Amino acid sequence: MAGATGAGRSVRARHSSAWAVTAALVVGSGAVAGCKAQTTDGAPIHVTKTSISPAPQEQPQRSSVSNGTQGDADEGGGRARPAKPAAPADPVLYATGARGAQIRELQARLHKLKLFDRNPTGYYGPVTTASVRAFQRQQGRSATGTVTSGTWAALRARTSPPVHDELYPPTTLPLDDPDPRCLTGRALCVSKKSRTLAWYVGGQMRAAMDVRFGSAYTPTREGEFGVTFKSRRHVSTIYHTPMPYALFFSGGQAIHYSKDFAARGYGGASHGCVNVRDKKKIAALFAEVRKGDKVVVYK
Repeated sequence: MAGATGAGRSVRARHSSAWAVTAALVVGSGAVAGCKAQTTDGAPIHVTKTSISPAPQEQPQRSSVSNGTQGDADEGGGRARPAKPAAPADPVLYATGARGAQIRELQARLHKLKLFDRNPTGYYGPVTTASVRAFQRQQGRSATGTVTSGTWAALRARTSPPVHDELYPPTTLPLDDPDPRCLTGRALCVSKKSRTLAWYVGGQMRAAMDVRFGSAYTPTREGEFGVTFKSRRHVSTIYHTPMPYALFFSGGQAIHYSKDFAARGYGGASHGCVNVRDKKKIAALFAEVRKGDKVVVYK
């Protein structure tokens, strides 16, 4: 009877007790199979093998700083970027070596103030640099020789916009004032001072061009002459050199095109003739000049 009573109590305990299962131990990839569990009254039970998903692994968060690397953002929200340098208060616009239409305008404006003693070329060289310095000193500015925004504004305020003929004059050096003898009739006016030839008809200039003269040993004669004859394809009988578009005015001296002058500029000299380096201009002049027209050579 006692055995029956003990057995019944054991059954009731198992039926009445809540099953308490201890947490499975998670190791790496899953739960350990066969973990022990027990009832509230201490009677052991067996738990069958359980499949539990592994805990998710924490992934490293991407940095919010988009600079090609991860995880390098600091607590302040990313690396600080260097500040941009402040723009200069008076920036440089043009300097030595510059070329173009703006440099031509700069030179024309300086020429109006008699600070640039030649015609515009469009190239910013030593002469332009010296002229800019002179203007800056005149205005009480730092004489750097470079055109800053302030220098350019001051120059524009003191000069009028140059016209086409001031920007693109026919000669390298400014034309000299014509000799009075050039202002009547038809005259070829040749200035040794400005190294230019100007063609006047009735006191009006019709054309102008650069010229060069003879050396100290073979100087070009000065005075008033007349065109004695014209020779389109002349060759010197003394030096055996071409003298195309020759306009003879004093013995063997003539105004003519010079290939050497066109190539070397003022680095050379003639044997006494008046050399012209622009072939189109001398060709047009040759076609217009007549025998007997005046030739005035002066300093």
